[in-house]
This record gives sequence, C-alpha cells and structure tokens, in this order.
Amino acid sequence: MKSLQELFRIGLGPSSSHTMGPRFAATAFSAANPTAARLRVTLYGTLAATGRGHLTDLAVSAPFSPRPVDIVWLPEQSLPRHPNGMQFEALDAGGRVLAARLVYSVGGGALLDEDGQPDGGGEVYPHAGMDAVLDETEREGLRIWEIVDRHEGPAIWCHLANVWKSMQRTIATGLNAEGRLPGTLKVPRKASAYHARAQSLAGYFGQTALQFAYALAVSEENAAGGEVVTAPTCGACGVLPAVLFFLQQNARLPDEKIHRALATAGMIGNIVKRNASISGAEVGCQGEVGTACAMAAGAAAQLLGASVRQIEYAAEMGLEHHLGLTCDPIGGYVQIPCIERNAIAAVRAVDCAAYALLSDGHHIVSFDEVVRTMWETGRDLKASYRETARGGLARIHALRSKGSGPFRGMGS
Repeated sequence: MKSLQELFRIGLGPSSSHTMGPRFAATAFSAANPTAARLRVTLYGTLAATGRGHLTDLAVSAPFSPRPVDIVWLPEQSLPRHPNGMQFEALDAGGRVLAARLVYSVGGGALLDEDGQPDGGGEVYPHAGMDAVLDETEREGLRIWEIVDRHEGPAIWCHLANVWKSMQRTIATGLNAEGRLPGTLKVPRKASAYHARAQSLAGYFGQTALQFAYALAVSEENAAGGEVVTAPTCGACGVLPAVLFFLQQNARLPDEKIHRALATAGMIGNIVKRNASISGAEVGCQGEVGTACAMAAGAAAQLLGASVRQIEYAAEMGLEHHLGLTCDPIGGYVQIPCIERNAIAAVRAVDCAAYALLSDGHHIVSFDEVVRTMWETGRDLKASYRETARGGLARIHALRSKGSGPFRGMGS
C-alpha cells in the first residue's frame, strides 16, 4: 500500500475523481507542453456523463489559461482501464498534435497512466489487507497508528497535522456560510442553521445535531468548490472530519490524539483502496461514503479507547452496512443525495464505534471479507448506478421533473 499522503489530499471540490484528479493531470500536462498554442481534452465515460455538474471542464481548463481549450465530451465511450478516462492533446497554431497523454482518474485524486501505472511514490506498507495489519499489531504489541509511524516515519505526522488543520478550517467556513450552493438545483446550505438549532437541544438529539452540522459544513463547502481533504474522496469528505471534530470537542482531546486517529482511519481507507475501490464510477457510493464511514468508525473507536480488534470491528460494520449503495447524483452534482449521506454516515460511524466497544471485538465477518464483497457488489452494479446520473434517484427525479409516467402530479 502507498503512503497516507496519497490518500489524504488537500484540494478543491467538488469531486476528487472529476475535479481534483483531472486538475492534477491537466497541470502536469500543461507544464510539460508550455509552447502549445491550444489544447484539446477529450473526456470519456462517467467523466463526460457528469463532468459539467462536477466542474470537470473548469478543472481541466484552468491550468492551461490563457491558452484556449477545446473539450470533447464522449459519455458513451469508455476507455479500458477505468470509467474515468481522459486524453490531453497539445496542438500547434495549425491544429497539429504535438503531444498527447491518456490518463485515468481513479478516485481520491489519484491517477493511472495509459499502461496502468499509478502516480506518486512506490509502496510503503507491505500489508495485503487488514488481517496482515492485525497480525503485526498482535505480534509486535502495536496500535494501528504505530504501524503507520513505523512504516512512514516522522514526515507523516506533519502531513496529518496539515490535514487536520485543513479539516478544521473547512468546518469553520462551512458553519458560517449561508445561501445556496452553485448549480441548477439551488440547494440551500443547512450547516449554519443546523448548528444553531443544535445549541438548544440536549442529550442524544443535541449531539446528533452537532454531528450533522459538522458533516454538512464540510460537504457543502465541497459542493461549492471549496478546500477539502479527500477522506477518502471529495464526495465523502464530510464524514471523517465531522466525527473527529465532534469527539474532540466533546472529550477535549488534544490534536495529537486526532492525528493518531487520522493515521488509523488512513490505514482503513488504504486497505479499501488497494483491494477494492474508492471510486464511485467504479463501485458506486459504497466505495466512497461506505469507506468514509468505515474510516470514521475505526477512528472513533480508537479515540474512545477501543482495542485493535474492536477498531477493526467498527470499521467492518461501517462498510458492511453501506454495501450496495449506488452513486446516483441528481443532475450530476455532488449535492443530492451526497451531502445528506455524509451527515447520516457520520452518525452511523459513531454508532458503529459504540457497538464495537460493547463487544469483545470478536465477530464472524472480517473487514477484509467485507472489502472483497464491496468490490464484487460494485462490479455487479449496472453502469447507470455508478456515477453516470442515469439511474436511481437521478433518473427518477428527472422523470418526475418532466411530468413523465406515474410521477405526474405527485407531491414533494
């Protein structure tokens, strides 16, 4: 597995695969071709299908400014390695192709080249899955975050400190923002109002309302194109920071404990990324919000004093109970149902941690088994349920909006 620095990436929303990854690829191609008169970018598959709602056109154009960029949309054509394929071409003044690059945006801001080689550094962790991680913790008497320290060294803590600062900034910005999110759906921001109402609620409802508010704050900032951290993706970026911020505020935890929780969450996300996928275009939202819930559940369990086995159990439940979740963004925006899913998953993550803490940590289905199940389930999903906005809620809402079929005249 690779470094957690390649899982937790700080950048601009609303989508790690549709916005962040393409921007990284465009920036690199632009730097490699400074003399090109104009550029042509061809978007394939799901990048083309929901690219406008995800601001992919802006992401790939910005690094080339002020040079003109021609964008070709081919939603019906998919390249062989991943649904999120794109081709960059540098053109001279006469339209002749000077250079070209084929690249895939595979989730979380990560890229693959035409030969399937990933960007970034090499392998950092020797573990094939969670079972291998558990073996090392039990053999060496380590916590999961100590494995991160052993294999990554001091540099990872500086990165995780920056990640946590970014997450906190996003929560603060999101809680203060009001108005509507960009796009034709005109979705109102709710974080500020939810946070205000939470102050008058006590007990379970007050705590739940705070978790909702924090998750909404981050997810709304993402939808508005603000700064977020992939955790593991932009579309699922609200879950982990909401849980960590809630627990820190509730228990007055020092930042060092939060950094360690981030390390544990990162290992959980890394395992899913290695053995399945965190790309909604490849496996549906179970790979995004499901993985985020698993990461947050494991992190929460650690902060609440869980054993390593209880942490694994919490993560297993967080992913297991999102199996089969489709990616069906209405209008192609990372807004509905994405934002609410982040809020609900944050609360579910804490519930999973609590459930695991009541147990002895032993259970029948392992985390690795759930990861494999998620991968196979995602591959079995029809393409219309994997970020194309052609199935599920996106399709039904579109039909109703047009007054088609049995949806004509129905109430809201």
